[in-house]
Amino acid sequence: MPFPAERPRRLRATPALRSLSAQEHLAPQRLVLPVFVKEGLREPSPMQSMPGVVQHTMTSLVDAAQEAVAAGVGGIMVFGVPAVRDARGSGADDPEGVLNTALRVLDEAVGSDCVVMADLCLDEFTDHGHCGVLDDAGRVDNDATLERYASMALAQAEAGASLLGLSGMMDGQTGVVRSALDAVGRSDVVLLAYAAKYASAFYGPFREAVESTLQGDRRAYQMDPGNRREALREVRLDVAEGADVVMVKPALPYLDVLSDVAAAVDVPVWAYQVSGEYAMVEAAAAAGMIDRQRAILESLVSVQRAGATATLTYWATEVADLLRRG
Repeated sequence: MPFPAERPRRLRATPALRSLSAQEHLAPQRLVLPVFVKEGLREPSPMQSMPGVVQHTMTSLVDAAQEAVAAGVGGIMVFGVPAVRDARGSGADDPEGVLNTALRVLDEAVGSDCVVMADLCLDEFTDHGHCGVLDDAGRVDNDATLERYASMALAQAEAGASLLGLSGMMDGQTGVVRSALDAVGRSDVVLLAYAAKYASAFYGPFREAVESTLQGDRRAYQMDPGNRREALREVRLDVAEGADVVMVKPALPYLDVLSDVAAAVDVPVWAYQVSGEYAMVEAAAAAGMIDRQRAILESLVSVQRAGATATLTYWATEVADLLRRG
């Protein structure tokens, strides 16, 4: 047998060669940090299922945001945890509610240095834990929920959010929110549609973080994990309704979907590395089964390689700092 004429290993011989020939490079500005702020807290409250993640006070929220900005993180997605919930999620569009207050505080503190983002969904604010209001039969009423989303969008834009993350998976949500914002002259607000959000088991630790009161499940509106082509239908609808960015969630279990979506649309495609993905890596690393830092970086590279132009990850600040320090 002759010796090989092509030797791909030549480009892997040294760190410098590997860096120059790498097809994907992580960058801090392509990372978004999800954060939780809880009404009434006096000090940050650690999450048992998500080591290193906390429910913030307003003060610690600002500290975390400033740390993220210093590391170069591109955006901060805010989730609110209210003290009181009701059937219609009244706290969601209350200007003095925990989420809208946090948005004002963050906009003032870091709004000129990164993108302040708001989760636009009712699940953290309803006493039944669903992403919308319920009808008399206990089912999520799609169109009544859209009215609540429009009101939330106006409140969040007024509070200072420059990007709204539409995560409820209601039919028509992007179009309704876009129309509501445009009608009051807020065409500047960016809409991130969680276009392909699956009914996933990987959201478990997140439910602790927002103290979810969910009764039942969300399979009637979130996507079935076995459906791949349906994701493209959802994405096309959101883009047609005015989405500026579309999301695939979760990330690692749905890299095929992420790749499909990235190839199908000409708007930015983001992914959410969800709480269960985070918890698995942290648990395996704590047990000594994997190299924690390498696993984190490899997982993020895989998401970007599949087509994500930005990734929401609870490791955003840590990874951004690692990248900044080389």
